[in-house]
Amino acid sequence: MITRRIATFAFIFAIVALAIGLSSCERIQDMMPDAEIPPMEEETPPMTTHGITIGVALGLTGANAEPYGIPMQEGLELAREEINMTLPPGMGINFITEDALSTVEGAKAAVQTLVDKGVPAIVGIGISTHLKEAFPIANDAGVIAFSPISSAEGLSALGDYIFRAGLATNILTPVGMEITQAELGYAKVATIYDDADEYSTSNNKVIVKELEANDVEILTQETFQTDDTDFTTQLTNIMNLDPQPEALFISALSTEMVEVIKQGRAAGIPDSVHFIVPDLTITEIQAAGDAAEGAITISGWSAGSDAPGNDAFVQHYQAKYGSEPLPWAAQAYATLHILANAIMEAESTDAAAIRDALAQTKDLDTILGKFSFDENGEAMYDRVRERVAHIVKDGQLQPFGEE
Repeated sequence: MITRRIATFAFIFAIVALAIGLSSCERIQDMMPDAEIPPMEEETPPMTTHGITIGVALGLTGANAEPYGIPMQEGLELAREEINMTLPPGMGINFITEDALSTVEGAKAAVQTLVDKGVPAIVGIGISTHLKEAFPIANDAGVIAFSPISSAEGLSALGDYIFRAGLATNILTPVGMEITQAELGYAKVATIYDDADEYSTSNNKVIVKELEANDVEILTQETFQTDDTDFTTQLTNIMNLDPQPEALFISALSTEMVEVIKQGRAAGIPDSVHFIVPDLTITEIQAAGDAAEGAITISGWSAGSDAPGNDAFVQHYQAKYGSEPLPWAAQAYATLHILANAIMEAESTDAAAIRDALAQTKDLDTILGKFSFDENGEAMYDRVRERVAHIVKDGQLQPFGEE
């Protein structure tokens, strides 16, 4: 991790703060020689002698709070505390947090509010559907928008200031499918996905592409929409297929994912039909209960990874929050360290300079593995195959394919 180099933050902050203090009045007079200098705003500016202020936009209320927003907040806060502990008092990272309300409009409003407050970077917005609408607001304003977990294919290409720490569906899902097919040998499958959700439609598209490339027959593709609660029709259609599928791929966000799993087994879909559910976590497993037993997940991070600093992160998280971290907490934790590294490399708190440093991130040691961005700001890391697939056994996730 960057903690062995982060002490240079203090030097960078001190130099920038000194430059601001010595030259701000002179620069204002040069820019507005005949204008009255406005009074200082009460809002803490993004760069002061206190360090740098980063915007945080997360769904902290609503349907996405418990499964996604709160874990991300916890990961970000743990990283912030660890980074700031290495710095002199008052020199570090500060947060301004806005609740994105688990809605598209809430996400847009949160990002706009943070842009208006003048932050150089915004971290958050985990839901791809929300990111697609909200992050262009930051991009157009020249503010970095960095999502820890959004993974629908291609969204980082929306703008030069947009970055993501989670592996996109077209990078992660094919690896998991290769692993599961090699073990299970499925030849006939079905899929069900949320066609109103950007991530779910992206993931299903990738799944179908990979299945077709491997000559796996897709018996049906059933759809539903976000906030649907009754999946009886779709699951009955799958149950009545002849021949019966050997696997069912489920692409959905947390709430709908749980209901599809529960209602699928309740509808009579037998255990011989493997439920393959990308991004299934212990949160959904506990909510689905016995119906989740035997389900297989595909994830870009595991608590059992031996990536640099991962064991320490898991221990510190458990000590602080009393539970094992979800992938979303881990990815948020890594996100802030990646951003902090870029600030250090840029030797600046200017958004454009930090953006350039982020884009040049290459083989940075993180708890996700050696981390880089591709030319579009998409995450790449070297441990894509490590512990990608897990299976639910006795209510817990265990590495898939291991006895």
